[in-house]
Amino acid sequence: MNPYLVLGLVLGYFFVLVGISWFTSRNADTQSFFTANRKSPWYLVAFGMVGATLSGVTFISVPGEVGNSAFSYLQFVFGNLVGYWLVAGILLPLYYRLNLVSIYSFLDQRFGSSSYKTGSFFFLISKLIGAAFRLYLVATVLQLAFFDAFDIPFSITVIVTIALIWVYTFKGGIKTIVWTDALQTLFLVSAVIFTIISISRTLNFDFNTLVERISTEPSSQVFFWDWKSGNNFFKQFFAGMFITIVMVGMDQDMMQKNLTCKNKKEAQKNMIVFSLSFLVAVVLFLCLGTLLYIFAAETGIQIPKNTDDLYPLIALNHLNLTVGIAFLMGITAAAYSSADSALTALTTSFSVDFLKIGNYEEEQRKRIKKRVHILFSVLLAVVILIFRAISNESVVVAVFKVAGYTYGPILGLFVFGMYTKRSIKDKWVPAIAIISPVLCYFISAYSEVLFNGYKFGFELLILNGFLTFAGLLAISKKDVVKDE
Repeated sequence: MNPYLVLGLVLGYFFVLVGISWFTSRNADTQSFFTANRKSPWYLVAFGMVGATLSGVTFISVPGEVGNSAFSYLQFVFGNLVGYWLVAGILLPLYYRLNLVSIYSFLDQRFGSSSYKTGSFFFLISKLIGAAFRLYLVATVLQLAFFDAFDIPFSITVIVTIALIWVYTFKGGIKTIVWTDALQTLFLVSAVIFTIISISRTLNFDFNTLVERISTEPSSQVFFWDWKSGNNFFKQFFAGMFITIVMVGMDQDMMQKNLTCKNKKEAQKNMIVFSLSFLVAVVLFLCLGTLLYIFAAETGIQIPKNTDDLYPLIALNHLNLTVGIAFLMGITAAAYSSADSALTALTTSFSVDFLKIGNYEEEQRKRIKKRVHILFSVLLAVVILIFRAISNESVVVAVFKVAGYTYGPILGLFVFGMYTKRSIKDKWVPAIAIISPVLCYFISAYSEVLFNGYKFGFELLILNGFLTFAGLLAISKKDVVKDE
């Protein structure tokens, strides 16, 4: 692709985002930034959440991973569906009943200040590292594929990118994100559909032939039953369910979008429609993955050693310009659909949970919100550049996995708070929240020795939450607390 065409498309994309920001942030106040004044159309939120959930990692990795693990990821997504429905039925009613801006305020009401700040702190760490990791991976692809043509250093690419995110989110916040997420979802899904259509036409597949070829390929196998395998159905399903409950239902980033709906019923409709839309989107990505491998075999393209490179390789070098443009817009949308909402959620959580922004007048709130937004923009850029400096993919992935451990204590805290009536020694909660992930790490490292060859996968989150729950039980007292 002509690098000037690429530059024009990327700049045009951001001009559209800035235009949406201008439109949505007129007369915006801090309530608009944090809650969108609870006026978001539920169907718009549902559509936009698909793009926010399908990060750049998913966009690049899921199609390529089909060659290694077939459609086993779908087992995980089935668990996701159940998790979304549980969030809609259990957590959303709680959050709306308590009229929360930051969902971690629940822990303050239930246990006390230490538990409250522990839950919020673990979210901040997880989200900052997670968002930086995802943006780093996609920024690396964009740098190699496009921006190196202009001799733009990676550090400048990252700084400018995050500055642009700040520009279109600093005023409207979540009110703007709801609309930009919808646009980004459109680009993401369109890229996949255009690629599928282009490959089908190149191979002279009609719709029936397309379905038959994909369904008969070994790579389209969905269910795996070997209990020792990381792809085992039950491991994947229950991990998908619990990860969704924690990383959606107990995550300020994802819940902040849901809490912009007008009421509980609309938020629940949003969650159900979103979950089904998400399933369709994932099936499209998996089908695209099988089709990419078929195309490579039919045309003699060598499969890259790193399967993440397969989709970019074919889309940018072996298909028509329309697919190349769609891929570029899709990967750009994937990069920023998760980063922009993460930045807004980090600003919200820190402002509400630690700075108690609700105690100030509106003008002071605006100043605090603006400074915090700048702070986390800088931190996001710094973490990405640290990942780049490490220059060791295994170390970077390990750091990202460490961030994943921090969701276990959040799970344990919420479950204990919702399903027991015991009070706890609040000051001991930070210690419990640190000990549990450390124990999980050692159990995971030696699981094959301890459990006759058993390897932990995503289900480690469940163990982490259980250990936190057990720790809270150990420091709890029998006296009954009043119902909320």
